[in-house]
Amino acid sequence: MDIAALSISMNQTKLAQEVGIRVLQIAQNQSVQQTQEIVQMMQSSVQPNLGGNLDIKG
Repeated sequence: MDIAALSISMNQTKLAQEVGIRVLQIAQNQSVQQTQEIVQMMQSSVQPNLGGNLDIKG
């Protein structure tokens, strides 16, 4: 294999790795954002007065 072909092959491999890393970063950022949204939804759904009193009449 000549040097030019080797160089092209190495650059293509490097580019493929960089693209893969970028895609994983995008997926991670979306996951973090979705997790934050779920936490916000859960916090807004909390009703502190619900279940505070228990009426037991037999």
